[in-house]
Amino acid sequence: MEFKTFVFYMLATIMVLAALRVITARNPVHAALALVLAFFNAAGIWLLLHAEFLAIALIMVYVGAVMVLFLFVVMMLDINVDRLRQGFWNYLPLGGLIGLLLVGEMSIVLGGGYFGLGSIAPPDIPADHSNTKTLGRLLFTDYVYPFELASIVLLVGIVAAVMLTLRRRKDTKFMHPSDQVKVQRNDRIRIVSMPAEKEGD
Repeated sequence: MEFKTFVFYMLATIMVLAALRVITARNPVHAALALVLAFFNAAGIWLLLHAEFLAIALIMVYVGAVMVLFLFVVMMLDINVDRLRQGFWNYLPLGGLIGLLLVGEMSIVLGGGYFGLGSIAPPDIPADHSNTKTLGRLLFTDYVYPFELASIVLLVGIVAAVMLTLRRRKDTKFMHPSDQVKVQRNDRIRIVSMPAEKEGD
């Protein structure tokens, strides 16, 4: 077995185990940290495919920004995990079917030599090739509309997250700033005159 193949199987195994930990962890923070581990291993697989820009973008954007925001929202919203897990077994047959479909697709990809896919030669990449330049050209020419649609979806997600964090709660103490400005000194302080006490009284 080649070293590159060994690294691929190692990264893929860790990523699958981390993905399973994401959906089986009881603590949402632990699930988010397992998702960070899965992202790191996915970035390693991108590096094996000579997609350096996508690997760095996956780490910087998703791990460095999106997951930090996700952790902040999870810890701030105080999600009731037991209530979310009530309908878990109802979706198990559909989830199992999708899992079997994914396993079948990965078996076809990894066992491509038995299906005649190994005879397909990869394209020759010149020495001065820049996948960042190629990706940028395709992203802003052929895929400009899906790119703009993805930005709109992200904007809707940001607005929804802001609305969830700013919703009114019954146990939240709130005071309008204008009411604080209009308060007078006599409303806050009351001076009481008391007779002095002497020692021995």
